[in-house]
Amino acid sequence: MNDTEQLLTAVEKTAHTTPRWEKYSLPAALSTQDIAQAEAALGFALPPLLTALYTRIANGGFGPEYGLLPLTGSPAPDGEHSAVDQYLAHRRSASEEGQWPWPEGVLPICSLGCGMYSCVDCRTDRTTVLLFEPNADEPQHAWYIDQPDLATWLRTWLDGAGWYGEDADDEAMDLQPWPDYNTRI
Repeated sequence: MNDTEQLLTAVEKTAHTTPRWEKYSLPAALSTQDIAQAEAALGFALPPLLTALYTRIANGGFGPEYGLLPLTGSPAPDGEHSAVDQYLAHRRSASEEGQWPWPEGVLPICSLGCGMYSCVDCRTDRTTVLLFEPNADEPQHAWYIDQPDLATWLRTWLDGAGWYGEDADDEAMDLQPWPDYNTRI
């Protein structure tokens, strides 16, 4: 079993054994046709690991904080719209006066509360996971590198070591600004 398979097995086990919101079970996994439709709507391919999460485990509902957003379909139990819907809405609003531009190919995948999102940079092979923190003074100051890649982000969640965790030390959150923002809007 390779590293990716081990990671997916660990995520799947945790997803199915972690207590969730009362009354809500994990949604069904998506089909490869669902992924193809999502990619067509987005205009870019999803990274293989992200695709595997949605096709092998569930259409969201597991992961840090409020869990992965559903990729497509109905909103999550907490009311968050799908990742595809949110990405398209953010990109559309970027053209409206006074709205912050949303970077091309950066898919919101996980709500962290208070308007913050974990996002995957789908335009690079690195699959950098970014933090969008909307309380900044300027749009380019709202983007930080959370983890260098999606696999590391998932391992951090599995290990309970994410900066967003209940036991995290606020002073330990020393995320680096995302240098690619201005080139991606």
